[in-house]
Amino acid sequence: MKPKGVKDSSITIVQQMTQQDANLAGNVHGGVIMKLIDNTAGIVAARHCQSNVVTASIDQLNFHSPVFIGDLLRIIAAINHIGKTSMELGVRVEAENAFTGEVRHTASAYLTFVALDATLKPRPIPPVTFETEEEKRRNSEAAERRRTRLEQKGKGHKQNRKTG
Repeated sequence: MKPKGVKDSSITIVQQMTQQDANLAGNVHGGVIMKLIDNTAGIVAARHCQSNVVTASIDQLNFHSPVFIGDLLRIIAAINHIGKTSMELGVRVEAENAFTGEVRHTASAYLTFVALDATLKPRPIPPVTFETEEEKRRNSEAAERRRTRLEQKGKGHKQNRKTG
């Protein structure tokens, strides 16, 4: 498989938030933002693999500020790390007030996707080339998060055997 650059599959999606996105407080519902994060990351993962992908996990979805009806929501997604059949993507969400131009960092998340073949079994992922210092930093940080996830997963299996 030929390596691809991070920029080859990265995307930015912009969507205006409307009344249908509101929660009872009149702000944009966190679940709406979560769905947009997952959809955007899924597009990046599918573009990179050129195959079907599924969300395996979402790490650290942190909301930093509210999103208001009328705001432009900007979702920026890129590959952070590639494994054999899974990959981590980073997503940054920004809200822009279309009238004032004020931009707020609204949320960040790390998602893990698995590439699937035609029989819905995990398949190898094309390698990625991390070119910029920012991409290399994100890759290094993602590798550390992956180690932590795998350690936690191992601990969970051991606990289940003890209590099960």
